[in-house]
Amino acid sequence: MNFIEELTWRGMIHQMMPGTEEQLAKEMTTAYLGIDPTADSLHIGHLVGVMMLKHFQRSGHKPIALVGGATGMIGDPSMKSQERKLLDEQTLRHNQEAIKRQLAKFLDFDSDAPNAAEMVNNYDWMSRFSFLDFIRDVGKHITVNYMMAKDSVKKRLSGESQQGMSFTEFSYQLVQGYDFLNLYNEKNCRLQLGGSDQWGNITTGTELIRRTTGGEAFALTCPLITKADGGKFGKTESGNVWLDPRYTSPYKFYQFWLNVSDADAEKYIKIFTELTKEEIEELVAQQTADPGARPLQKRLARELTVMVHSLEDYEQAVEASQILFSNKAGEALRRIDEQTLLQVMEGVPQHRVPAAAFAEGVKLVDLLTDMAPVFSSKGEMRKLTQQGGLSVNKEKVADPYQTIDTSNLLQEKYLLVQRGKKNYTLLIAE
Repeated sequence: MNFIEELTWRGMIHQMMPGTEEQLAKEMTTAYLGIDPTADSLHIGHLVGVMMLKHFQRSGHKPIALVGGATGMIGDPSMKSQERKLLDEQTLRHNQEAIKRQLAKFLDFDSDAPNAAEMVNNYDWMSRFSFLDFIRDVGKHITVNYMMAKDSVKKRLSGESQQGMSFTEFSYQLVQGYDFLNLYNEKNCRLQLGGSDQWGNITTGTELIRRTTGGEAFALTCPLITKADGGKFGKTESGNVWLDPRYTSPYKFYQFWLNVSDADAEKYIKIFTELTKEEIEELVAQQTADPGARPLQKRLARELTVMVHSLEDYEQAVEASQILFSNKAGEALRRIDEQTLLQVMEGVPQHRVPAAAFAEGVKLVDLLTDMAPVFSSKGEMRKLTQQGGLSVNKEKVADPYQTIDTSNLLQEKYLLVQRGKKNYTLLIAE
């Protein structure tokens, strides 16, 4: 597979240094991508870079994931309007291990193939430097004029930020530049990958390599991902969409991709999956013929949920998302966990009922009128029941006077009442 051709048709190349394609055609090449370890999980904003590494390894080249333990202690000023929160070493090490477990789903770290992936942490070499050693051995090779010309620096100094820029942040590009130099010397790393906001930092590295060793290194960046409506990719009302199920459940993760717009789905399926050009063109044709069937979104959601979580998580997410629309979802409703249940029921009216009522047993007609105002009267409830329009936990109710007790509760706490096709109420025992 030709890495540059693959990224080009997927829309994943923003800038590329001359000679990069020739270098990759010449020999197996090592490339690295930096990941900021500010959390113990990646989020979907990281996925573009991760997919670049994945395609790089599929093309027969060797990927290195660099966790920025040292740079994470400083905070990258690129396109940021204020300084980042600094982290201690123990937190950074914990985050590194968590991130590696996630990356292992995308990259082969464990085989004895010559292009097996590696993970490194720049804290391991930066922590050995004294300040004087660094400014003598590294700082002398890059002029202030060169550093000031970078867009990330000019933006912060132009008055767009009220805070200006600390020396700590100003030095960031030198630290990242040294990472590239170190990997060039230690691992023959010839290419750095990153987002388009990293171009200035990456080219500082190639310049440092040229000035200190006379060697040649290369840079390639991908575009920053945007949404068709101009909104920020990967952000929801509740914040980032994380890869760790502790922060974003597989159901929520699946729903995020399922609900992207048609225009975004066509762009994202190229960037975030391994599907071939032909497979994607076929899906686009299906989408054009029947937009309501949403084949692009469904396939995108499947590919990513299986890749990041598992096939089982994907199947459970599909099952959960159909609960409100299927008349045969009683079993599925009892199988899903509490977190997913509450996420499926987001926006559904809720009423709290004393748990003692379920412990003793209560007639359904009393529960849905006297204890929770699901119906305005018992007559209204009886009439709907006779018409076959009342369900509890997706099971049709034949007798409005049946007793409801703790055995009827989902997760020992919830009761889902459905009036007609679309009106739901969630009762919570407490």
